Amino acid sequence: MSERKTALVTGANKGIGYEIAVGLGALGWSVGVGARDGQRRKDAVEALRASGVDAFGVPLDVTDDASATAAARLIEERTGRLDVLVNNAAITGGIPQEPTLVDPATIRTVVETNVIGVIRVTNAMLPLLRRSPSPRIVNMSSSVGSLTRQSGTGGEQTTGPVAVAYAPSKTFLNAVTVQYARELSDTNILINLGCPGYVATGLNGFSGVRTPEQGAAIALRLATLPDGGPTGQFFEDAGAVPW
Repeated sequence: MSERKTALVTGANKGIGYEIAVGLGALGWSVGVGARDGQRRKDAVEALRASGVDAFGVPLDVTDDASATAAARLIEERTGRLDVLVNNAAITGGIPQEPTLVDPATIRTVVETNVIGVIRVTNAMLPLLRRSPSPRIVNMSSSVGSLTRQSGTGGEQTTGPVAVAYAPSKTFLNAVTVQYARELSDTNILINLGCPGYVATGLNGFSGVRTPEQGAAIALRLATLPDGGPTGQFFEDAGAVPW
C-alpha cells in the first residue's frame, strides 16, 4: 500500500476539476484524473505531470456501474486505498429549463449524472476510503442548490436562472450528502458539500466571474479537513451556505 495520499477527482480533465487536481498535486498527493473521454483524460494527465503533479488517468463514466467498479479496481491495484474522493463531474442539461418547457428526459439525464452518478462512484470507492486514516469526500454543489437562495428567503437574493433540471439536481445532491453523513457518523469519513461560486467554465459558456482556480479552493479546504472536522455541511469560501 502506497504511503503517499491518493485522491480521485471526477471530471478532472478541465475546469474546476482540473484545478482541484493541480491543488492536491501541489500538496504532494497522487491524483487520479477521472474522465470518460480518453483523449481529454490523457491530455490532462500529461499537463499535470508536466507541472510536477503525480497524476494518473482513471477511465470513468459516472453514469455506468461497470465503469465505476473498474475505476475502483484500478485505484486499488495502484495504491491500495483512497484518501479523498472529489465528486466534481456534472452537467447542466442545456436550455430551456423552465418547468413548463423542459423535456422531462432532460431532468432524468441531469439527475443521472449529478446525483445518481455521485452515489454510484461514492459507493464504489467507499471500501478504499475506509482503508484511509483520514478519509474525506467532497461533493461539488452550487449556490443554486440552496433553496434559501433560489427562493430569495432568509434575506438572500434569488440566485441563478430558472433551471428545473440543474438547480434541483444540486438540491438533491445536498440532501443525499446529508444522508451519507448520517449513515457514516460513526466512522472517520467526513463528507461535505463545496460551492465554488460562479466560475467561468464550459458549463456556463465561460460567463462566470471567478477563475477555476478560485472555484477549486473550497474543495481543497474540505479535502484537507482535520480529523473531527465538520461533516454533512455545505460551504463556500465565505463560510456556510444556507440550505
